[in-house]
Amino acid sequence: MWMSQAEAEGLTLLTADNKTGYFGVSLHPGKPRPYEARVRRGGKMVTLGSFATAEEAALRIARSPEGQAAAKRPAAPPPAPPLTSEEVRQQARAKGLTLLVADNAAGYYGVNLTYPGRPKPYQARVRRGGQKVHLGCFVTAEEAALCIARSPEGQEAAKRAAAPPPPTSEEARQQAQAEGLTLLEADNKTGYFGVKLNNPGQPKPYAAHVWRSGKEVSLGSFATAEEAALCIARSPEGQAAAKKAAASENGSAPAMPLGATLKEEDAVPPMPPGAFFKEEGVVPPMPPDAVVKREHAVVVKEEERSDGRAKRRRSK
Repeated sequence: MWMSQAEAEGLTLLTADNKTGYFGVSLHPGKPRPYEARVRRGGKMVTLGSFATAEEAALRIARSPEGQAAAKRPAAPPPAPPLTSEEVRQQARAKGLTLLVADNAAGYYGVNLTYPGRPKPYQARVRRGGQKVHLGCFVTAEEAALCIARSPEGQEAAKRAAAPPPPTSEEARQQAQAEGLTLLEADNKTGYFGVKLNNPGQPKPYAAHVWRSGKEVSLGSFATAEEAALCIARSPEGQAAAKKAAASENGSAPAMPLGATLKEEDAVPPMPPGAFFKEEGVVPPMPPDAVVKREHAVVVKEEERSDGRAKRRRSK
């Protein structure tokens, strides 16, 4: 009905790749008139009305100035058919790119199966500047993976994946021995000096730390405790610690702490401030805040009075 009406008026119902199938028409399920016609006018989205069918809403769009202008614009060329999975792999090999596999629903790094059932269900995303950036939606997971592989983030991830695997515990010990280094042991959870188990369950759970200029400095994260200990052993701090440990094992006297003094046999230790020798028969010096207390004797003197009787006088 609405198609014939559009033909009678010389109008075109513009199709589009959306849920309704028509340009400018959106679907709002559950409403009596679920199809809404909207155009952009003066920089703003303007609603032209709600309709019972998508065709009726498309006819309203076709009657508007915006719809007629859109119909006059040359039609966009049909999109190129999507690449098959094999074509994507061939193109990646030709350009020296790597489609990084991952343990997810899509099977590829940075690719998510976001819209199942849609024509382009696979989404390619990377983390850029601390935020996730959307690179596009694709028909196949391989096509999305190729988009990731072309991005700077994908190429950097491919370089990391191509790096040699981390050495095993035994390989780290052998490497230390070959370099003349010592993996210092310690009484902690990891068993090694400067090594911490920071991220259990992660690919690189062991962290190497040293104290440098009064601050704790991280030297990196590693797959095994031995690999982290090897990193410590290669550092100036690790080598200094190894020399101290070797000197202690060889019986050398450890470094004296600040303010300590050597104690020799039969040597008289220095007297603390304020101390004095006490000798028999010698009166010790008085403390600075002491006072002298004198005993007062009472002497009674007798003097003669004029009447012949004795007059007593008390003196101190």
